[in-house]
Amino acid sequence: MSTVAEKKAVTQEDSIVHKLVTYSQGLTFEKLTAEAVHETKRRVIDALGCAMGAYLGEPGKIARTLAHTVEAPSYGATVIGSFHQTSPEMAAFANGILMRYLDYNDTYLSLEPAHPSDNIAAVLAVADPEMASGEEIITAIVLAYEIQCRLCDAASIRAHGWDHVTYGAFSASLGASKILQLNANEMAHAMALAGVANVTMRQTRVGELSHWKGAAFANASRNAVFASRLAWHGMTGPSHIFEGEMGFQKQVSGPFELPAFGGEGDIYMINKTCIKYWPAEYHSQSAIDAALQLRAEIGSADNIAQIEIETFDACVDIIAGEEEKWFPKSRETADHSMPYCVAVALLDGEVTRDQFDEKHLNDSRVSELIQKIKVSRNSDLSKLYPEGIPNLLKIKTKDGKEYAKQVTYPRGHAQNPMTDQEVEDKFRRQASEVLSKTQIDFLLEELWHLEEQDEIGGILEAFAV
Repeated sequence: MSTVAEKKAVTQEDSIVHKLVTYSQGLTFEKLTAEAVHETKRRVIDALGCAMGAYLGEPGKIARTLAHTVEAPSYGATVIGSFHQTSPEMAAFANGILMRYLDYNDTYLSLEPAHPSDNIAAVLAVADPEMASGEEIITAIVLAYEIQCRLCDAASIRAHGWDHVTYGAFSASLGASKILQLNANEMAHAMALAGVANVTMRQTRVGELSHWKGAAFANASRNAVFASRLAWHGMTGPSHIFEGEMGFQKQVSGPFELPAFGGEGDIYMINKTCIKYWPAEYHSQSAIDAALQLRAEIGSADNIAQIEIETFDACVDIIAGEEEKWFPKSRETADHSMPYCVAVALLDGEVTRDQFDEKHLNDSRVSELIQKIKVSRNSDLSKLYPEGIPNLLKIKTKDGKEYAKQVTYPRGHAQNPMTDQEVEDKFRRQASEVLSKTQIDFLLEELWHLEEQDEIGGILEAFAV
């Protein structure tokens, strides 16, 4: 589509926008490695499985109610779980909340931790009405992962009080722009429009957590799709969004340089992300793993006298550094509380969606065991992060016995990846409450062959509950 955006130069060639847009324009399906394509299909299956697991949750119901108030028969996107066609923006929001709510979708660990599969909702929201092919969808997802993860490598914005989903406005807008086949100038304006208006506060993940914890990136996706469609129709955005006098680096991140991109001296970033084995904040995964292993040796949790967890700085800062983490009152706080996750693992011998229900939140045994937990920083373990997420559990029982277990690469970590069968089993568990076995079998068959699909609409409609 030819637009007035063509009348404005992208920016100077050494700018971050120019580098991001040049890479985005040049990335094609043919350039992707077989490993990147396969990992993309695994992430799509995982994200959509997480969406089905969250389907009956309150935030998903709220988002669907809003999405169903918008009809878009001529250019609509499917609200997952229904046949309803809403606007692409509302689909990105409603579907994005489902993918994120359980805190079960994938993770990338770096200077700024993130959940890059959050971008998938934005890509699918425009791929649906555009009738984009499976190859186009895979390419756009790889691109979005590449952009968000490279930005996470470049600078920590959490350190300045901003939330990681701020980077998502840039990555999701480029993923959506790739599907819309925007030219270089349009892509630059889409990024500027998405970025300038979507700097989000870290308060989202501080103290007692709310529904918004799982909605923050969905909102970034909604706005990224909106920005991309605005640029598609000719809307221009602020120049020098990163390096400008009042730009991103001055106001949000501080100065940074971008590393080489995937296919240009490094593997694609999607291969470096981690699928979650348990539905909890990622830094707790190794602590859960260690707790489950020790439980087999200890037996009854009633015999535990005290628990010490030695961990790395980021883990304390994010999921063990606030009073609320010892007294969680919401699901959102509980799955971001390492003490809570370790306690339910030791008590129940498993960590599933059920361990974060009202019954467990109000269980005196859980709260009593949490109060026996002490968390401390270990500088040696901090040196192993973010390549690993080392947690060392030391448990002393009432009969004087002592047990210890350290896990650095929990199941699902890029250094200890889940098998395809485990990814599929996770999808089946999450979807089985709301979809039939016939639906699940069909969806998995189609998604494992995503690159062969002519369009995605039929697959999305097959998720109808």
